[in-house]
Amino acid sequence: MLPATEEEIQHVTNYVKSEAPDLTVQFVQKVYSENVLNVMHDVWDVHTNVDRWWVITAPMNLYSQDQFPNMDLALTFHIGLCLRIPRSDRQKLSDLPVEPFAEAYRYLREANDALTQASEVADYQSIGVRCREAMLAFIKAAQTVIPWTSKEEPPKKADLKAWADHICSVALAGAAHDDRRHLFKTLLESAWKFTNWLTHSKSSRWHDAEAAIATTENAISLATSAVILHVRGVPEQCPSCGSHRLSPQRGYREDLPDVEWERPTCDKCGWTGSPVAFRRETPPADVRRADPPQSECIMPETPLRELRRPKGNDA
Repeated sequence: MLPATEEEIQHVTNYVKSEAPDLTVQFVQKVYSENVLNVMHDVWDVHTNVDRWWVITAPMNLYSQDQFPNMDLALTFHIGLCLRIPRSDRQKLSDLPVEPFAEAYRYLREANDALTQASEVADYQSIGVRCREAMLAFIKAAQTVIPWTSKEEPPKKADLKAWADHICSVALAGAAHDDRRHLFKTLLESAWKFTNWLTHSKSSRWHDAEAAIATTENAISLATSAVILHVRGVPEQCPSCGSHRLSPQRGYREDLPDVEWERPTCDKCGWTGSPVAFRRETPPADVRRADPPQSECIMPETPLRELRRPKGNDA
């Protein structure tokens, strides 16, 4: 058995109740956790008055223990579904917690879409342009949340190297971050140099465009995470218990109902940090997408002919 907070247990219990209001949850126990591609999946053993279920998190789903008597099989199946979710069914860009960096990620998405059709040098150059624009959008957004504070004249807004140095120095300050700071700055500068080459190269290939997208996305994602953690005051570990399992919690205040707030919380002991107000960026109309259909997942007919859902005694 793994330790779990009362909030975690209640969250799983409420989820099962929402899926099967006719069942009575009698026992909830966390039995396993595994980090896959930087996503923590917790496995819960849930007993009801009728049957037993595995509840697996991130995203949360349940699986009948009659169909999945082996926990490893249920977890493997769950992770496989997460990895195979179609692009159209993933989180909308406006739902991602990367405000105000959404514009950079829109350029990256456009570059990824263009890569699927790219076959000529001109196509690769166009992808290079999109990667450059993504990096400039990141720098522009970062300037608003980590402004220039030195008495010296600030660099030009498009001076990526100078701003990358400033942003990393502030977001990753101190001797403890020397190696991280060097890595992030090097990634940003190397991606910038490579995408500039791709934009003007007459001898590039498809794999060069793929490499430009991968390196740009990696550099922006890591730097964005560092900036957001810095701006929102997220500690490196829980000040109360030392756990690294910190998650964001969002909500509203009664006296400021129009402002959304976020604070770090510890998944292990329940510690909460100071809330920080933020404004969600709304993407332009041409990139908004409709919500994915709220339907059941398509299951393979073999060996599973259906994925059993919880039912009450009368079902």
